[in-house]
Amino acid sequence: MSSLCLHTGAKIIEMEQLRNVVTPEATPTWTPVAHDALVDSVKGSLVSSGANIVKEEHALYRDGARYFGLLHLSENNDGGNTVIGIRNSHDKTFPAGLSLGNHVFVCDNLSFSGDVTVARKHTRFIGRDLDRLIYFAVGKLADLRQKQLIRFAAYKGRELSDVEAHDLIIRALLAHIISGEAVTKVVGEWRKPAHDEFAPRNVWSLFNDFTEVLKGIAPQAAVRRTMTLHGLLDAHCQLAI
Repeated sequence: MSSLCLHTGAKIIEMEQLRNVVTPEATPTWTPVAHDALVDSVKGSLVSSGANIVKEEHALYRDGARYFGLLHLSENNDGGNTVIGIRNSHDKTFPAGLSLGNHVFVCDNLSFSGDVTVARKHTRFIGRDLDRLIYFAVGKLADLRQKQLIRFAAYKGRELSDVEAHDLIIRALLAHIISGEAVTKVVGEWRKPAHDEFAPRNVWSLFNDFTEVLKGIAPQAAVRRTMTLHGLLDAHCQLAI
């Protein structure tokens, strides 16, 4: 689950428009990085690692002073996907940053989260250090995908009775993963899945019942709750990754 959240004043743009943003002059204590140069570095590292970018989302805020973006990679063999979140500023509000994983949230209210997150302040040697941090983060992709394969295989291999499913739904309510109103929706999805592939009675199907319902809430809350949901279901599957 991932999201690019924009508030009033932020604008979705194309990559070509991003290249037109003028980067401010550096000072003795501050060295800004061009938005498009940061994106190009991330994309170059991803391509070099063998990743396939299938979708891009870019946005500017405060007259181009702040950049937010998402790069969506092709699906894994397990049907999951990985998303790369990027942000940068020309007004000293936050450092250049990269966030990647299955749970990524990038927002113009300065929220920035994911399974792996790195950042570098706009100081003198940012040009030297930023590429190293990008390669470090991208290098974690294989580990993240392997963990996802293990997790989803465990979910698919763990059968659930109605009693167990109902117990997990109540546990999710107590853990504030879902609201009281959402309980009946998740139960409804469990009893009559919206998609045929989630008909098997296992943890994988229940997980997707939850995420189907979580699509209706604010993106940042959905990311946080999905991560907590993984904790709940991992424990039920006796999975430690």
